Amino acid sequence: MPPKTRTEGRHGLALDATDRVLCDRLIKNGSRSFFTASLLLPPSVRAAARALYAFCRLSDDLVDAPSPDPTAAVARLRERLQRVYARRPEANIADRAFAAVVEAYDLPRALPLALIEGYAWDAAGRDYTTLEDLLDYSARVAGTVGVMMARIMGTGEPEVLARAADLGLAMQLTNIARDVGEDARAGRLYLPTEWLDANDVCRERLLAEPAFTPQIGEVVGHLLKVADTYYDRALTGIAGLPLSCRPAIRAAALIYREIGREVARNGFDSISVRAVTDNHRKIELLAYGSLTPFPLVPVSTAPTDPSVAFLVEAAASARGPAPPRTADAKFGRLLELMARSAEHERMGLALSREAR
Repeated sequence: MPPKTRTEGRHGLALDATDRVLCDRLIKNGSRSFFTASLLLPPSVRAAARALYAFCRLSDDLVDAPSPDPTAAVARLRERLQRVYARRPEANIADRAFAAVVEAYDLPRALPLALIEGYAWDAAGRDYTTLEDLLDYSARVAGTVGVMMARIMGTGEPEVLARAADLGLAMQLTNIARDVGEDARAGRLYLPTEWLDANDVCRERLLAEPAFTPQIGEVVGHLLKVADTYYDRALTGIAGLPLSCRPAIRAAALIYREIGREVARNGFDSISVRAVTDNHRKIELLAYGSLTPFPLVPVSTAPTDPSVAFLVEAAASARGPAPPRTADAKFGRLLELMARSAEHERMGLALSREAR
């Protein structure tokens, strides 16, 4: 007989022990990087994060599965999401787990709907002409996850949500840079076509016969530079999270960023070789993320990226019970305010010197 459903943690995540184990297995088998980083999360947040991952992973697999009509899978996902928000989830691990997260953390429906819209773009085989087009896609398939994770960790401040979305964008651009060969062999191409044209890369030839060239390396390198700008901004957002959540998010960002650096070490060739971060390096980054002092840097007040503005607005204006702000979270906020004060003092001194 399966164990009874039980409510655990401050936020009331109602997920039985069997479903928790299934979610753990999914993330462990699906993404060693996220699994490793999630070990540093507090238990209640870890369970919710893995439940969220289960929904995202199995939904993505459903759309990616060979099908004569991939758009039907997307329509089916929308139906299932409607049942989740009606509190009548279907009897599968992905929907049960996500329904528990939605109820416990008041996730706005606009966020998973945007995620499914990204899957719909995949099903339609959409091309991305400009970087802005690619960011719009990345916002849906990854920025959504960053914003939902921020809600799970107990933040609703627009600035922190914007930085969480930045991390999603950075990770997705890293994914795209790493998977150029794998995607091309599957008949997909995510690199901006105007960048390919500018570097004399034939899109049709790349899809028909994926092979690395220095010109493709230029495009991949450019994409990773863009990703780095988002990582830099996103890392400041960690200062707005509860202290207990910071090591995990910092480690996740560092481990994923390392994938891009491995692509660079491979000469930006992500067609004939797939970049991976080995376990030894992951452990090093995990230790660095959790044991080294956090720099006293305030959350960046840079404007929200246009691609994710609708996600940040939806998450910041969500109604219903917000996750409680613990003493841990309040102390984290105090450190951020101290950092802002120090930053303003430095700016004032710099202006004073210039005036002289």
